[in-house]
Amino acid sequence: MNGLRFVDACTDEHFAAMSLIHALGWRDTYVGYVPDDYMAREITDDRWTKFFREDYQTGRCHGLLLYSGHTPVAAINYGPARTENYNAGTSEGSDFPNEAYRGWGEIISFYTHPDHRGKGYGGLLFEEALRRLKADGFRNAFVFVLRENSGARRFYAAHGFQWDGTHADIPFPPDAICVDLRYTRAL
Repeated sequence: MNGLRFVDACTDEHFAAMSLIHALGWRDTYVGYVPDDYMAREITDDRWTKFFREDYQTGRCHGLLLYSGHTPVAAINYGPARTENYNAGTSEGSDFPNEAYRGWGEIISFYTHPDHRGKGYGGLLFEEALRRLKADGFRNAFVFVLRENSGARRFYAAHGFQWDGTHADIPFPPDAICVDLRYTRAL
């Protein structure tokens, strides 16, 4: 990890960097799946900053960045599985029961900056988050992935995750629906 370092997100600068990486990831990855008007209206550079700050302040989940030198290149959020109804960040939400996953760890969100993909950064950050989940006592973990995101599905499979057969329809107003698949793995 020459020149690379993990940074626990705990400042507004960290939260802003994480939000920007997430927004860039959405804009790059979900073109053609998430409606353009939703992307233009909702996926702003600072969209998630306040949520990352709240998660840090409440301890709900942990934000972690991977820096190359002084540049944040990937961001991940992980923690206890969300057992409330899952909503994928949409305003509409989805009735996706998670009660059976109580006590599991979850990779809540994970993106590598589009300019830094293909360098192994995402894998390093992802494995560090899994290591931390295991150290926190979780025996199993899951991550949601958009069905059409074949690159991410291959990435998760390469890291030992498999689709467990569950999915959620995620509405994006006015009339688009995306499908999230739950990928699971023992830690």
